[in-house]
Amino acid sequence: MKAHVGDRLVLKGIHLGDARRVGVITGLRHEDGTPPYEVRWLDDGHVALVFPGPEAHVEPATAPGRVQP
Repeated sequence: MKAHVGDRLVLKGIHLGDARRVGVITGLRHEDGTPPYEVRWLDDGHVALVFPGPEAHVEPATAPGRVQP
């Protein structure tokens, strides 16, 4: 998984009833775009260092039809 600042990180719930979380990547720890990522969650504005698992995917900042935050 590789990302750029401004991309969205989407976490799908892995259990029934788990909420989907979406955040904007605000910082990278590695120049090659590999995790972990500094993410600002859109639901509460909290900023966290995230080591994404298999339930996560990155949506590029330039994805078609994407609404900018």
